[in-house]
Amino acid sequence: QVQLVESGGGSVQAGGSLRLSCAASGYTYSSYYCMGWFRQAPGKEREGVAVIRSDGSTSYADSVKGRFTISQDNAKNTLYLQMNSLKPEDTAMYYCAATGTYCGVSFCLQFPRVCFGAWGQGTQVTVSS
Repeated sequence: QVQLVESGGGSVQAGGSLRLSCAASGYTYSSYYCMGWFRQAPGKEREGVAVIRSDGSTSYADSVKGRFTISQDNAKNTLYLQMNSLKPEDTAMYYCAATGTYCGVSFCLQFPRVCFGAWGQGTQVTVSS
């Protein structure tokens, strides 16, 4: 059973940076897999932040393009999200998700519950103005 553990959240001032990590264990994926970052602010629905496929294809939400970068270290089974130029509206609980099947990165960014069966517990990011 896949286990995902996020870390790296915290409190920063606007304009600052954070790097989130998601350590994956308990699985062996085949040639294709997808992983992604999602976030949920209080009173709002969960939204896609970024998705990456095993071949390196990525998709980003418009609100984070140019500021956030998703990457993966296959040797460490770890997913990362580098977040720069943080804004107060980036404040949310951030979750990572994974699937061991081929995925359309743009589709799965918009419809994560269709694509992803494994989710982490989340890490809080708070950005103050």
